[in-house]
Amino acid sequence: MQESRPEPRRRVIVAITGASGSIYGVRLLQMLAEVPDVERHAMISKAGGLTLSAECGLAAADVARLADQAHAVGNLGAPVASGSFRVHGMIVAPCSVRTASNIATGNTGDLISRAADVVLKERRPLVIAIREAPLHLGHLETLARLARLGAIVFPPVPGFYHRPQSVAEIVDQSCMRMLDQLDITVQAAPRWGEAGGVPAIGSGAGGAEPAD
Repeated sequence: MQESRPEPRRRVIVAITGASGSIYGVRLLQMLAEVPDVERHAMISKAGGLTLSAECGLAAADVARLADQAHAVGNLGAPVASGSFRVHGMIVAPCSVRTASNIATGNTGDLISRAADVVLKERRPLVIAIREAPLHLGHLETLARLARLGAIVFPPVPGFYHRPQSVAEIVDQSCMRMLDQLDITVQAAPRWGEAGGVPAIGSGAGGAEPAD
């Protein structure tokens, strides 16, 4: 008789690169820590560590402690570099144009691009929180290529229908929506049209359609 094993935890990779917006990666790891069945894996590029310090006053080691496992970006022998290591999904937040280009072209010279490549080839969700503006044609072509490969291109464009009162509330809403793409539900901000959220426009009594 085969011994029963406990249900494995969902492994989620959060990678932080050198683009502005390192708070997104930090908040994702903090939110995932509140989801009991998630095992957090973190990677922080060298440039990502510099941005963390400049924007958040945090060292890479501080953020690494938010994860169950932190992997050095130069370690191409890490578990997340192999497709046989089962991963639920990956989010690169923030994602620099350089990292997006590496992933789009299969340039797997570091663990972030290698892990992302593995997630794509194994048909698992990869969320790219690209941070650049404005975008020139080369950027757009890179993002289009990523979309064709199966990545979810998710610029962290804030919603304002929940009337955020702070930067933290704007960040939380974007992070909640990124986690939605991995089918991981957190209630970090009011949702449109849901109980306890923001009432949908035109959803008055009787469900009448709004007039043109």
